[in-house]
Amino acid sequence: MSEIKVYHIEDIMKMLPHRYPFLLVDRLEVEAPGEKGVGIKNVTMNEEFFQGHFPGNPVMPGVLQIEAMAQTAGAVVISAHEDFAEQKRSVLFMSIDGVKFRKPVKPGDQLRMHVEKIRERRNVFVFKGQSMVDGQVVSEAEFTAMIVE
Repeated sequence: MSEIKVYHIEDIMKMLPHRYPFLLVDRLEVEAPGEKGVGIKNVTMNEEFFQGHFPGNPVMPGVLQIEAMAQTAGAVVISAHEDFAEQKRSVLFMSIDGVKFRKPVKPGDQLRMHVEKIRERRNVFVFKGQSMVDGQVVSEAEFTAMIVE
């Protein structure tokens, strides 16, 4: 069994170009660099999207759950490059398939985005992902992204 490499927010900000309020990964646990990992998002009531989604019944938008999975996958791919801090790479969505939303994500939840690469061709990657809260799947998707300089 391989050792899990943990990246904190400072490293994630070197990997991904996203910034507040759109950086949706607080911590990254990489099981296999470039292949498989888990992103962690601590969902708090302070998130801007809760102001309008929905007042009195705050729910994290599903599209942001998918974006968090994609950011996790991008960081997993970039983590395979030891010089990631010097590189300027971006991850661009190409397609999203098989999206399913199972349960709402609420303030106080810890969203764990499990992603695994299923195909790669040059700079195009296909990942499957599942977001989980307390061990239960809340959303899932298969997505294709391109890594660009």
